[in-house]
This record gives sequence, C-alpha cells and structure tokens, in this order.
Amino acid sequence: MAEETLTETLPPVRHWPALDLTGLDFDPVLTELMAEGPVTRIALPNGEGWAWLVTRLDDVRMVTNDPRFGREAVMDQPVTRLAPHFIPERGAVGFLDPPDHTRLRRSVAAAFTAKGVERIRERSRCMLDELVDELLQDGPPADLTETVLGPFPIAVICELMGVPAADRHAMHTWTQLILSSSQGKQVSEKAKHEMGAYFTDLIGRRKGATGEDVASLLGAAVGSGEITREEAVGLAVLLQIGGEAVTNNSGQMFYLLLTRPDLAERLRTEPEIRPRAIDEMLRYIPHRNAVGLSRIALEDVEIKGVRIRAGDPIYVSYLAANRDPEAFPDPEAIDFGRSPNPHVSFGFGPHFCPGNMLARLESELLVGTLLERVPGLRLAVPPGQVPFKKGALIRGPESLPVTW
Repeated sequence: MAEETLTETLPPVRHWPALDLTGLDFDPVLTELMAEGPVTRIALPNGEGWAWLVTRLDDVRMVTNDPRFGREAVMDQPVTRLAPHFIPERGAVGFLDPPDHTRLRRSVAAAFTAKGVERIRERSRCMLDELVDELLQDGPPADLTETVLGPFPIAVICELMGVPAADRHAMHTWTQLILSSSQGKQVSEKAKHEMGAYFTDLIGRRKGATGEDVASLLGAAVGSGEITREEAVGLAVLLQIGGEAVTNNSGQMFYLLLTRPDLAERLRTEPEIRPRAIDEMLRYIPHRNAVGLSRIALEDVEIKGVRIRAGDPIYVSYLAANRDPEAFPDPEAIDFGRSPNPHVSFGFGPHFCPGNMLARLESELLVGTLLERVPGLRLAVPPGQVPFKKGALIRGPESLPVTW
C-alpha cells in the first residue's frame, strides 16, 4: 500500500512516441513536457518501465556533472529508450564513469585540443575546396548532402583518426548502419563488429607510433599499458561515428540558411560574426530525436522538490535546455548576436563531446566556403519538399536539393 501512496505523488508517465519530424520542427511532445514541469516522467517506445526527464538548463548541467548519477549502471537495466536495439559494450567510453572515463579520454585528448584541430585546418580546407570544385564543375542542380555535406565530415574525421582515404567509404557505410534504427539489431551489430575489427587491426599496427592522429595516439596508449586494446577500439568506433554528426548538423544549418536568405546574406557579408552565428544555429537546430543515453541515480537525490530514488533512470534533454527561457531570452528567435550563449549542444560534464572544436571548425569552413564560392546557392525545391530522415536517432535532411 505504501508503494501505491508513493506512486500517487509522482508525476504521470508521459508516453513519448518516436516521431518522424521534418525541417526544423521542434518535438511537440517535448514542448508539452517542458511546460509540465522541470522534472517529469517518460516512457519511450523501447526498453522497459519509465524514466525521469529534466529539461531546464541548470538541472541538465547538474545531472550531467554530478557523480551521484552514473552511466555504468545503465548496462544492467532495461531502461526505457528510443532505440529499438541497445548495444552497449562494457568498457565503452559512453558507459564509463570517472576515473576510468577520464583515463580513457586522456589517451586521445591531444588530437582534439585547439592545437590538434588546427593541425588539420589547412588539409580540411583543401579537401573542402576540392569537393566544391567538383560541385561547380558538374553544375546545378545538385544534392548538397551527397556532394559536400556528406563526404566532407567523413574525410575530416578519417584524417584526424588516421584512417586512409581508401577506407572512407567503408567507414561511412558502417556508420550509417550503426546509426539507423530501422535496419534491425543484427545489421547494426554486424556493422559495429566490422568497424571494431578494422580499428583493432589499425591500432594494432600503430603500437609505439609517434603520430598525432587518433589511431597512433591509441596505439601508443595501448603499447604503454595506459589503456587496453578493447578500450582503444571502443573509443575509436565512438569517435569515428561521432564525426559524421556534422553531416546532419550542417544539413540542418544549410536548410535553415536556405529557407532564411536574410540570415545567409548576413553571414556572407559579415564574416566576423560567423563563429557566434554558428553557435546560435547549433543552439537552435533540433539535432536528435527524443533523448540520448540515460543515467542511473546512485543514491537518493532531490531535484526541484522531486525525490529521485537510488536506482531510478534519468534522462536530460539538451534540446529543451537550449530553449530554456530563463537561460535564453526569446529562445525561439535566431539571434546571431546572442551573448552569452551557454548552449549544451555538445553535452556537458565529463561526457562533453570531445569533438566540439572539430565540429565548429568544419561548420565554419562549410558556411564560409559555400556562401563565398557559390553566392547564388538556393533550394531547388520548395522547403516542404526537402526529404528528412525517417526512423533515425539523429535528425537531418536525407538530401538537400540545391541550385545556383
């Protein structure tokens, strides 16, 4: 009976379906959850039971940065989730807590510092120029995703990872299969194992290497006993897959700019505002469906007067936090002058995305190069006819038909 009384004091469980949203539409269920309170309960299409959800920026930062909420414990619970298949591997960096998580990230940190990212700026610029040369040579119309926004981030992450150019296509194929929620568990798992086998071989050949690419850094860390081979491979797979997130983010950015020519014109004529404008677009675009990985409360914690009990799963919504009116005045407006802009599009706390500087570099190169070299760039179809991905965890246009 005590349990029933307790249940009555809990907020209702809101069922959150997997929606196929188009354009930059903000999830209507998430909008309602944000209005219902700072702490709500949700049930997603897969997994079991319910989980807590926090949507305000200060609560999201607290949960993601508080050691009382852990990722490792998720491995042993069938937490409600968006993905139909859940393939966590013990030791994978996404499911580690400090100090193991800290040790693993330290092994590749040098590649993702400002200096590490600057090391590949010129090479990245050259690779992008080659893609735009081909785009202009072939003439309009074109699919911007297929010609530039897809191949460019793959080329850049492969460059940073130390993956030879000849293997880029295989990496892209594996990544698409791993990230698709519609292919089924076996297909996704097979792709993950194949990419893992590739990196096992590549890292194995780089033991004792002194290169600055990620595979060499991992090879050296394995060679010195700092991390295990399995840990190195798990981290490499995660970083490689994460590198393609730029395709979806930049697809949404260009969809935004091509449907708001006034914004594109400002960026074309005022290059000095581009870094801040890119941060504002990163805050605004809904880069994923629903929520990502959960955490488990390791002890009782109170958030905004609600008691989260030890063992309860909890999700944060970075998308909701980025529209928190208390942190972002007029959050629905796109304001290139917004300052400060404490968005959490790259996460927060120990699991903050290591590739954030790389993603910003790529976005700045893409926006600058395409707006300057293809000044008449515009959509080749009405905005409503741009096809967006269906059944995907990460949102973005399937293709972006353009002309100039």
